[in-house]
Amino acid sequence: MMRELRHLKARAALTIAMADLSGEWPLLQVTHALSSFASGAISTALRFLLHEAAKRGEIALQHAQAPETATGIIMLGMGKLGAFELNYSSDIDLIILFDHATLPYTGARNAQHFMNKIAADLVFILQERDANGYVFRTDLRLRPDPMSTPLAVTTAAALTYYETVGQNWERAAMIKARPVAGDILAAQNFLRELIPFVWRKTLDFATIADIHSIKRQMNASKGREVSFAGHNIKTGAGGIREIEFFVQTQQLVWGGRIPSLRVHSTLEALRELTEQSMITEEVRDDLTRSYYYLRTLEHRLQMRNDEQTHSLPTDAASLGEVSVFSGYATLENFERDCRFVLTRVHAIYTDSMAGSEPLAVDGSLVFTGVEADPDTLKTLKNLGYQEGQRISDIIQGWHRGNRRSTRSKRSRQVLTELIPTIRCPNFFAIRLAPGNAFAAS
Repeated sequence: MMRELRHLKARAALTIAMADLSGEWPLLQVTHALSSFASGAISTALRFLLHEAAKRGEIALQHAQAPETATGIIMLGMGKLGAFELNYSSDIDLIILFDHATLPYTGARNAQHFMNKIAADLVFILQERDANGYVFRTDLRLRPDPMSTPLAVTTAAALTYYETVGQNWERAAMIKARPVAGDILAAQNFLRELIPFVWRKTLDFATIADIHSIKRQMNASKGREVSFAGHNIKTGAGGIREIEFFVQTQQLVWGGRIPSLRVHSTLEALRELTEQSMITEEVRDDLTRSYYYLRTLEHRLQMRNDEQTHSLPTDAASLGEVSVFSGYATLENFERDCRFVLTRVHAIYTDSMAGSEPLAVDGSLVFTGVEADPDTLKTLKNLGYQEGQRISDIIQGWHRGNRRSTRSKRSRQVLTELIPTIRCPNFFAIRLAPGNAFAAS
């Protein structure tokens, strides 16, 4: 089965690329096809694992042709997978959940052990590299508190987490959550229960302040400017992430009151924001064109060597290759258009923060998400912290409520504003080895 999945992935990628490069398929059809194949691959792997478990007497399946039915096993596609926006070399982000009361486990151990093995085996099937390649790199770290929870989390535990210590970035992540495999009815019921967490009907100004603080942290560095050679078109100034974050923050603020904003797609959300007179038609059109341009360029970068890259090459020869691949007659024209798009996106994103006080540090300090932000690690090093990764892990733990003092929503919002003051010489008692102060906390 692993070999067949890898062969199917190769054929699907080739077919989609041919339709893409020939101009037969527009960008959204390309990303939809890539995402649909990923969903099918996940479902195929899960069904195989369930049939094998049934043969061992570990689970009682009600439907042989659709073994996932009525099992309570939930596979949520997150990020680009959830929004049908995958690119050619995307990881797939999954959250694996299960309803303990529904899962028809009949084995000798326990349901949690069984589901942990299902999750681990699923990841192995999808991402293990062999002579036939791999299907998808698979990331399970968007689940609740991934440093301390099992690979598969019960729905009860997940709901408790989101209701008590769920963060705004997790609300933003859930905007794109989509059932991609498993018990679809159970997944829909779970997402329905999450509506009060993701879509808040009351206008919470403390939450708005927290969101703006995160935006300012992303954009704090004076050196965060548009460039060309080596520029990261996803996370750099004017990149895809700025478009996505511009959209998602407005969805978070207004989606509770305006259900039409509760959409997965970035471009659909831009249209809805315009319909609600929250952004102008000019902003919508500029960001839409920029999104198409940058996502297409991202595809061309990744198609060259099947690399998960978002950065333009640094040498002239490679830049020239990308220029030709993108349909340009000259490198100068490519650079002109690329800089224009990045500059326009960055201007719109920066304008959305008008009126916000600047942060007290020169550099990016972002501690949301599940992995350390590269620019944040650089900032920490410049501030004198030699163990930036460890510091980042500790602060992310604070945001997840690992300390009693940071378990309330308000305390975590204050923490977001407080963190930039780590630049102050008197913030820690031990300045020569600032990492020690974090370790002692």
